[in-house]
Amino acid sequence: MIIIKTPQQIEELKASGAVSKLALRRVGAAIRPGVSTLELDQIAESVIRMHGAIPTFKGYQGFPGSICASVNDEVVHGIPSADVRLSEGDIVSIDTGATVNGWAGDNAWTFYVGEPSDEAKALCEVTRDCLKASIAQAVPGNHIGDIGYACQSLAEKHGYGVLRDYVGHGVGRDMHEDPNVPNYGKRGRGVRLQVGMVLAIEPMITLGSPEVYTAENGWTVSTADGLLSAHFENTIAITQDGPVVVSADADGPWCSMYGGQL
Repeated sequence: MIIIKTPQQIEELKASGAVSKLALRRVGAAIRPGVSTLELDQIAESVIRMHGAIPTFKGYQGFPGSICASVNDEVVHGIPSADVRLSEGDIVSIDTGATVNGWAGDNAWTFYVGEPSDEAKALCEVTRDCLKASIAQAVPGNHIGDIGYACQSLAEKHGYGVLRDYVGHGVGRDMHEDPNVPNYGKRGRGVRLQVGMVLAIEPMITLGSPEVYTAENGWTVSTADGLLSAHFENTIAITQDGPVVVSADADGPWCSMYGGQL
């Protein structure tokens, strides 16, 4: 069931989105060669709890971390670990979630560790552009398929793979609500978008095949061919005036972490 949010509830969701975005920024600022993903997890949890929020991911269906940290060919759901230390040239997707007054915030960004390869940069830039193109389609009267088509067509234009196994989703009191928001689709197909829907839009794009597998830990999803993957996510509310990014800073302005808007 799709739960439509009131304007007041959307304002309340902005609080959780702001904390989640702040945690994401603080983690991004700490990314460097040699840092462990567990250290990044500890930074995120500290920021979230410092602001009176709860790490949404921690304990969710048994997940042990406050963030998902997915390195290089890992697409999503990487478990933070003291044994995983970032290296020069890596890319790492950081997914953060914060719950404030019962409302979930959810966002992700793929960061560079030092200076990555040109192909890694290109993949990240296109995936970020897929996020922007998808958000632009989140307007009343459009369909879920319009969001997916915007992402898929741009990614495939550049020869990249688009995951089918994992998708975006509704957000509210629960981190995962209806409807599913695939990163592929056909124009005019699927659920019609309405004012008050809140959606996590999250392109997951691969350098090669979109085929993936899940590690023995039951969580970490990696590309089957071992090639790079990038992941970007924002939570948006559909309003009469267009899409509004809920997972944004409390004070409004954007900043640049590596040349793209976070």
